[in-house]
Amino acid sequence: MTSQAPPALFDRALLRQRRARIAGSVSDYNFLAQRAFEDMGDRVVGITRDFDHGALLGGGPGLMAAPAGALIREKVGWLCRADLAPSIAAQLTGPALALDEEALPFASESLDIVLAPWGLHWTNDLPGALVQINHALKPDGFFACALPGGSTLTELRQCLMAAESELTGGVAARVSPLAGTFDLAALLQRAGFAMPVADVDRVTVRYDHIFALMADLRGMGEASILADRPRTPATRTLFTRAGQIYAERFADPDGRIRATFEIIHAAGWAPHPDQPKPKRPGSATHRLADALGVQEKSLGEKAGG
Repeated sequence: MTSQAPPALFDRALLRQRRARIAGSVSDYNFLAQRAFEDMGDRVVGITRDFDHGALLGGGPGLMAAPAGALIREKVGWLCRADLAPSIAAQLTGPALALDEEALPFASESLDIVLAPWGLHWTNDLPGALVQINHALKPDGFFACALPGGSTLTELRQCLMAAESELTGGVAARVSPLAGTFDLAALLQRAGFAMPVADVDRVTVRYDHIFALMADLRGMGEASILADRPRTPATRTLFTRAGQIYAERFADPDGRIRATFEIIHAAGWAPHPDQPKPKRPGSATHRLADALGVQEKSLGEKAGG
C-alpha cells in the first residue's frame, strides 16, 4: 500500500518568487520574526548546556544582529542559516543555505539544535517537516519554532469576509488557515519529540488604515499563497469596503485600526534514554487531598454530604 502525499495547500513556488522579490527590503518588515527570535534567545540561554552544531531556518536577514543573536552565538559553536529564497540566503551572515523546509538536506543526527523563528507555517506537510527536523537532531537535541497562530489577523479576516459577502454574495479563500497552541504541541509529539511544550505571544499592531496593514504583510512576505486562491486579484473596491468595515469595528478612539498577531512558540527535544519520563499511572505515593489539606470524597459522595 503506497502512502499518499498530503494535498498541496500552498503554492511554494509562488512563495519563493515573492521572497526573492522582497529580498532587499524584508529586514525592514520582519518585526514578527525578530520578536519570535528574541523569545527564542531567552529560551536557549535558559538551557544549561552549549550546542556544537545548529541550524537556523527562516526569519530573514538581520536576526543575528539583534541581542538574541549574540546570546545564541555564545551557546552554539557552528550555526548554519537558511532561507527558501537564494537571494535572501545570500544576505545571511555566516554559513548559509538556500533550502526547502519540506526537503531538508541535513544528515541524520548531525545537529544539536534547530531553531525555526518563522516560515514553517507555509509548509504543505508540517508534520513531515517536523519529522525531518527530529531526524536531523542528535539524541537530546533541542528544537524551537514560532508560527503565526489561529487568531492572527482575525480582524482582517472578518472584514474581508463581510465585505466580499456584501459585494459578491460569496466568500473566497483569501487568508491562510493557521494552527492553534494545542495543535502545535500535539504535532511535535506526533513527530517524535519528547517533552513538547507550546505557548502564545499575542501582539497588537496599530495602523492608519487597511492599506498600511496590507503593505506590511506584502513587505514581510506574508500575503496569501493558497494553492486554491482566486486567480483574479481582489479589487480595490473590495479592500476599500473592507477598510470601511475595519474602521467601524476595530478602530481606536484616535481612528487607527488594530491588527492582532498571535505567535505560537513550541519546543521539544529529540528523544534520549536519560530524559525524564512520565510516571506510571497509579504510582503516586502521596494523596493530593493530603497535600491540599482537604477531605477526599469518592465519586459517589456529594460535597458537604
